Amino acid sequence: MKWLHNAIALIEADYQRSADTHLIALPLPGFARCGIDLYLKDESTHPTGSLKHRLARSLFLYGLCNGWLHADSTVVESSSGSTAVSEAYFARLLGLPFIAVMPRNTSPEKIAQITFYGGRCHLVDSAPAVYDEARTLAEQTGGHYMDQFTYAERATDWRGNNNIAQSMFTQMARERHPVPRWIVVGAGTGGTSATIGRYVRHQRHATQVCVPDPQGSVFGEFHRTGNASLTGPGSCIEGIGRPRVEASFIRTLVDRMLEVSDVDSVAAMRVLSQLLGRKVGPSTGTNFVGMLALASEMRAQGQQGSILSLLCDAGERYLASYFDSNWVQQHFGDCSASERAIQAQLA
Repeated sequence: MKWLHNAIALIEADYQRSADTHLIALPLPGFARCGIDLYLKDESTHPTGSLKHRLARSLFLYGLCNGWLHADSTVVESSSGSTAVSEAYFARLLGLPFIAVMPRNTSPEKIAQITFYGGRCHLVDSAPAVYDEARTLAEQTGGHYMDQFTYAERATDWRGNNNIAQSMFTQMARERHPVPRWIVVGAGTGGTSATIGRYVRHQRHATQVCVPDPQGSVFGEFHRTGNASLTGPGSCIEGIGRPRVEASFIRTLVDRMLEVSDVDSVAAMRVLSQLLGRKVGPSTGTNFVGMLALASEMRAQGQQGSILSLLCDAGERYLASYFDSNWVQQHFGDCSASERAIQAQLA
C-alpha cells in the first residue's frame, strides 16, 4: 500500500507541475467575416509532446487504483507511438520497466523518444499483430498489459475534473461563440471522442462531435452499421484510425463521421503548418480537413458559430516521413492538387 500511495502521489505531483495546454485561434478571414471561428487546442505542449499524455496519466491512475500495477510490474502497451511515448514517461516516473509493441513502420522519431524515456520497443510486422503480442509479453514478464484500446473511454473522468472537454469550454468562455457548434477530433482509441461526447451531453450543450476518419480505418463503417466485427487494412495516418473496431470507440457519442483521404490529410498538415508557422503532425492534418469541411458547409448555409479541434502533436516527430517529400511521394503520391484545393477553401 505504501508503494501505491507513493506512485499516485508522484503522478499527482507531476500533474501539478504542468500547465494547461493553449487554445489557438486560427486566423482565417474567409470564414471569420461570415461569423465562423476556428480554434485548435494545442496538445503538443504536454511534457511528452502529444494529446496522449492525458490518456497515459489516466491509464496509469486507473491501473494503480484497480490494483493492476505493482512495484514489480512490467508495463506493456500496444501503440503506434504517441501513447507509448507518454506511457514510457510515466513508467520511468514510477521506476517500472516499459515495453511498447508497435508496427515496424512506426516513425523512428517516436521510437527514439520511447527509448529516451527508458522504454523498450518490440516491433511487429503488421498492425493487427500488436494486441496478441502485447498480451503474450505481459504474461511472459508477469507484467500488466495497459490495453489503451479497451480502457481509454473509461479511465478518464468525463464529468469534469480538469479533463480535456472541461478545459476546452473554460478556455472558450470569452470568445464570440463560446459554445462550439462542432468539436472535431480524430479517433485512435476513441477515448477522447467519448470523453468529449459524454461531457457535452452532461453539460447540456448543443455542441456536436465530428470524427474525421482516415481511409483504411473501420470506424466510419462501424458508425454507419454498428457491425463490431469489421476489419480492414488500417490507417496510414499515425495515431488515428484502426484495422478493427476498438472497445473504446463508442459510436453513439459521435454525431458525424467524415472519411478523409491520406492525400488530403498530408496536404492539410502542410497547409496548417504554413498557417501556424510551425510543423504539426498528420493526424492534426486530418482534423483540419474535417474543420474546413464543416466550416464550408456552415458558410454555404449562412450559419455562424465556432469549430474547435486538437493539435495532436508536433510535426518534428515526422521529419523523416510525412515531412519528407520523397517519402510522401512513395507512400501517397503527389499532394499538390489537394493542397491547392485546401488553400481555395480558405479564400
